[in-house]
Amino acid sequence: MTTDCSLLKSELELQRQEEIYQQLLLKTMEKMQTENPESKVILPQPGMCVKTVTEPGKQKVFVNICQSSSVPAPGDLSREELVELLQSDDPSGYRLPMSLGEPHVEMDNKSEGCTVYDVVINQEFFQKCQKDTLFQQFVILVSFEGLENKYNLELSRDWKVLKNRKFLGSVSEQNIRTKSRPIIQEMQPQPEFTLLVEPLAGDPEYLIAEIKLPGVAASRSLVLDIGEDRLVLNARPSLFHLDIFHPFFVNQEDSVALYNTSNQVLTVTMPVVS
Repeated sequence: MTTDCSLLKSELELQRQEEIYQQLLLKTMEKMQTENPESKVILPQPGMCVKTVTEPGKQKVFVNICQSSSVPAPGDLSREELVELLQSDDPSGYRLPMSLGEPHVEMDNKSEGCTVYDVVINQEFFQKCQKDTLFQQFVILVSFEGLENKYNLELSRDWKVLKNRKFLGSVSEQNIRTKSRPIIQEMQPQPEFTLLVEPLAGDPEYLIAEIKLPGVAASRSLVLDIGEDRLVLNARPSLFHLDIFHPFFVNQEDSVALYNTSNQVLTVTMPVVS
């Protein structure tokens, strides 16, 4: 059996060119990441320390809300616009850029272990919050919701801002994005749901909707709107969206919604108008 040497040399040459190409591609990618990295490490400045507990376990938690000029500033927001935003059906429409750090264990003033989270917001916006308690409460609320959604926990809204402490533990570095995310994002998925009527025989007295919401830690993340023949549900932030019409007219005022955090199912019971 004879071997075609010219063919073997050709294959070796192609392999060598492919290796060179891969090396050049790797060097180009490394150069692009060095010149224009998608993230960078920052060392935030202390801001304020908020004390609360987990629900329902009542475990002590501290949230360090820090400041850094490296975090993008949110859009302009007046006090009047903030009041209107908080009274709206969907206050999640306003985006507050922030960096949520990993939990770490520290010792409180009683030498007891506790969980601490670090949240970093724009420095200029933080200074604005220091001058207005309404903005301060808004930042704390948004920080709590962000931590709840990221770490699947529930924090009590009965918090306390510590007066003589701006930070618990030691200030740690955080890695933040330097590139914006794509403007085009996926639409909110529709959750799995079931519509039932009671009783099963005869004229229906109740229309019952059972909606599965995996990943939703608490009912405060839900915005529910019940119409005469329509049900609209939003799970913040951008987890689920449900908008359905049903073949019955229901009593909106007497309708009841209950969210079971153990199986993460929302049950909406709506009396049918005869």
